[in-house]
Amino acid sequence: MSKRTLKPQPVQHIVLMEHVASFSGAAVPSHRCLSLLQGYEGLVEGGENIKQATWLSVSNIIQLGGTIIGSARCKAFTTREGRLQAAYNLVQHGITNLCVIGGDGSLTGANIFRTEWGGLLEELVKEEKITEEVAQTYCHLNIVGLVGSIDNDFCGTDMTIGTDSALHRIMEVIDAITTTAQSHQRTFVLEVMGRHCGYLALVSALASGADWLFIPESPPEDGWEDFMCERLGEARSRGSRLNIIIIAEGAIDKNGMPITSNYVKDLVVKRLGFDTRVTVLGHVQRGGTPSAFDRVLSSKMGMEAVMALLEATPDTPACVVSLSGNQSVRLPLMECVQVTKDVQKAMDEKRFDEAIQLRGRSFENNWNIYKLLAHQKPAQEKSNFSIAILNVGAPAAGMNAAVRSAVRVGICQGHTMYVVNDGFEGLSKGQIREVGWHDVAGWLGRGGSMLGTKRTLPKTCMEKIVENVRKFNIQSLLVIGGFEAYEGVLQLVEARGQYDELCIIMGVIPATISNNVPGTDFSLGSDTAVNAAMESCDRIKQSASGTKRRVFIVETMGGYCGYLSTVTGIAVGADAAYVYEEPFTIHDLKANVEHLTDKMKTDIQRGLVLRNEKCHEHYTTEFLYNLYSSEGKGIFDCRINVLGHLQQGGAPTPFDRNYGTKLGVKAVLWMSEKLKEAYRKGRVFANSVDTACVIGLRRKAVSFSPVTELKKVTDFEHRLPKEQWWLNLRLMLKMLAHYQISLTEYVSGKMEHVTRRTLSIEKGF
Repeated sequence: MSKRTLKPQPVQHIVLMEHVASFSGAAVPSHRCLSLLQGYEGLVEGGENIKQATWLSVSNIIQLGGTIIGSARCKAFTTREGRLQAAYNLVQHGITNLCVIGGDGSLTGANIFRTEWGGLLEELVKEEKITEEVAQTYCHLNIVGLVGSIDNDFCGTDMTIGTDSALHRIMEVIDAITTTAQSHQRTFVLEVMGRHCGYLALVSALASGADWLFIPESPPEDGWEDFMCERLGEARSRGSRLNIIIIAEGAIDKNGMPITSNYVKDLVVKRLGFDTRVTVLGHVQRGGTPSAFDRVLSSKMGMEAVMALLEATPDTPACVVSLSGNQSVRLPLMECVQVTKDVQKAMDEKRFDEAIQLRGRSFENNWNIYKLLAHQKPAQEKSNFSIAILNVGAPAAGMNAAVRSAVRVGICQGHTMYVVNDGFEGLSKGQIREVGWHDVAGWLGRGGSMLGTKRTLPKTCMEKIVENVRKFNIQSLLVIGGFEAYEGVLQLVEARGQYDELCIIMGVIPATISNNVPGTDFSLGSDTAVNAAMESCDRIKQSASGTKRRVFIVETMGGYCGYLSTVTGIAVGADAAYVYEEPFTIHDLKANVEHLTDKMKTDIQRGLVLRNEKCHEHYTTEFLYNLYSSEGKGIFDCRINVLGHLQQGGAPTPFDRNYGTKLGVKAVLWMSEKLKEAYRKGRVFANSVDTACVIGLRRKAVSFSPVTELKKVTDFEHRLPKEQWWLNLRLMLKMLAHYQISLTEYVSGKMEHVTRRTLSIEKGF
């Protein structure tokens, strides 16, 4: 190592390690950004491992899996000598800000490095490798952490980078296996990653309707072999041609002994004689293109990390950027790390119930719902209540998952469960039938609507609806659908004064690709639609890889709501996304054309512009094509793609399967309570505002919002909520598209001071 003495270079730098989280630092032009290749190993070795990151160097990488800058385990960094060399390399490049993306080990190492920083610089001064002046200039190192882990095992964030993409890989395999297993009447044992955390296994089991599940946090009770084989045998005797058992690689029994996939397979073959196969997914879960959720998540977290570093002072504690609902927040790094370690300690000490609680509310909720749907049997006695379920509006992925879980939970409660074909129109025509547990088997992974759905509203057939509600003695109505579902229930509620039969419990589960229903942040189907649009745009971009100077104008669905085009735009790195909620003029269009003209002068000689279908009355997709073609003549040419109904089709994503399952359960449990409260003198009479609600996710909790109160915050002309949280993402979309914008509009995530208990219970819903 050179003995030359460094002099100060008063420039701040931002460094990305282990994974590029969809940002380059160019959003803040006054600061340079460097990449550390191979993580801490590159930091210790220095030299060519520290490279400047430019706008172009991170362009067109958002769709790539893994990490373009590499990642490696580094023993040297665990020693003081290694960290001393790392400090020298940072000072050599004038680096005072460090963004570390990794698991709790990487983040713990970063915090140790930060706390030792002053001592390391003193040691470098004593060894005459740097001057006292240099040490004073770089006397403080700011640290911000981002969590990249497919296991979602870090306390303090709802989701870690990579988890959703891993679930996509798992569900793709399960869907493929399902058809094979049904054809050959087989049992499949699937082993997924998760040595210490069972999140992937748990959500996969929920999203696939697995018959049995093994996770490290909750070892099975003694005698589980008998219970499992009994359940598998019952399923097969009822005509099921498929058994799925999901096991996390770290699964153990009550004594801490491993439960292996081969042991489970041999057990099933020996006890039941079933044709059984083992599939170990392994590192396939880490590969593939990132999902839309992961692309948007890492973009949000990356942007927040840069802002946190720029706002940091010497007194700012090391923080980790986390996801809370749909918001980025900053949490104390080591408090989160400590609670994460407490989970493993609880498991080591066989305090498994506490370990599940420490994993967070989402994990515990998922576990309880899985046990309810997989292990609880239908009630032995009937209740006095009935629930009818129908789909309204356009088809949306996740509808079938919600119907399935609602039916089964209702049966567990002892209720009579009806399903209605073809929405309110079918309700008016008496297309109603009672269903049992097995009538909804296999619905989880199916797209569209198994019940059929129409846009008909009750006001066109109110008398006949009332007649059938009375005829079938329907005491509760669960409507799963889009804006028409909300509007339809509102019409029924407003007709209560005229018809006593409508004084029943009513709930709406929002399900629409447009994500335009008031009372929820996310609607069922919108995640699947964004992924479908994203995959199409990826292919469109790829088709132009050999073509120079081409701009694609892509039209998305969504009505007047610009959610689809905005989120898809972020996920694919679009140059612009036109939406109704953000009015634009010909001057804005001119600026976009000029932006693309400048872009064609770089190495990235193609552009992508998204347009929501009803973003403007006159500036149609064809108009934009003609405008861009005319203004870009001789510089670039244009192509049009209208994505259309492909956004409504396809198998539901893991998010929509899990979300639909949970909302179905929550809805029926809520209805059961309301039915008991409203039961008087042998009948249900419900006319208070809180007996007809939209059941949705707000921030990170399921909310029950009365439809009459939501009327005040709804734009019925354009079928939109008057306030939409995702509009905050528009600033990031423009920033990542390299437009010169002001950061004064950006709302930074607050640094939250939390307790150990808060961290453990506030994770997810």
